[in-house]
Amino acid sequence: MITALIIEDEKPAARRLLKLLSNFDIELKGTLHSLSEAKSWLDQNTHPDLIFLDIQLSDGLSFELFKDRKIDAAIIFTTAYDEYALKAFKVNSIDYLLKPIDKKELKSAIEKYEKQHDKQQFNFQDIRALFEEKLEDKAYKERFTIKVGEHLRVFEVNEIDGFLSQHKTSYLLTNQGRQYPLEKSLEEIDALLSPKQFFRINRSFIVHINAIKDIISYSNSRLRIVLKHDMDEPLIVSRERVKDFKNWLDA
Repeated sequence: MITALIIEDEKPAARRLLKLLSNFDIELKGTLHSLSEAKSWLDQNTHPDLIFLDIQLSDGLSFELFKDRKIDAAIIFTTAYDEYALKAFKVNSIDYLLKPIDKKELKSAIEKYEKQHDKQQFNFQDIRALFEEKLEDKAYKERFTIKVGEHLRVFEVNEIDGFLSQHKTSYLLTNQGRQYPLEKSLEEIDALLSPKQFFRINRSFIVHINAIKDIISYSNSRLRIVLKHDMDEPLIVSRERVKDFKNWLDA
């Protein structure tokens, strides 16, 4: 039986993959949701045969896992970045799955692993450099079109305070304090946004830098953000994201 580990920060995506894997003869060793969790688990446990690895986790790129440790497992990357994943991974002979993951493509990837039955060796620095280069070159979304009743509203990114995931629905928040539902997941939205303007402070919120009115120290080494149009619920920068958030502010 194949042993496997899921490392995926979007819980709906992790649940979907878990459900799909139940159709295969695979023993799941765990589901992890952040870079820090994955580092700790890999340092303390026997590595599985196969790891399904999201590229962009909430607290960093998953390539960081290969920097200080040898991972004795085959890797199948999962990504929403379809426009350049193909080039990045085919060059390095690594398998990948585009989100949302398709059952047939998952089956094909597992069968490919079973035939090869070895651990891929690759230069993660080369892949990371290509990935980050493409992020820099990418044309980020400048506006969002929202259907409101029978009308279409267009919002430029400078009119947006942020994006919220709540009750399995994503919302666009305007700088007028209005919220509009979106069909995309927060992960898909994050991939479309310029990292110079937007930052994902936790699993459920992406903030625009111009929307921030105040930043306050919060419990457990976290930070609380106050927007110019404040929300009912407090906006908290998760502890594992605080360092990156401060670096983003200084960029």
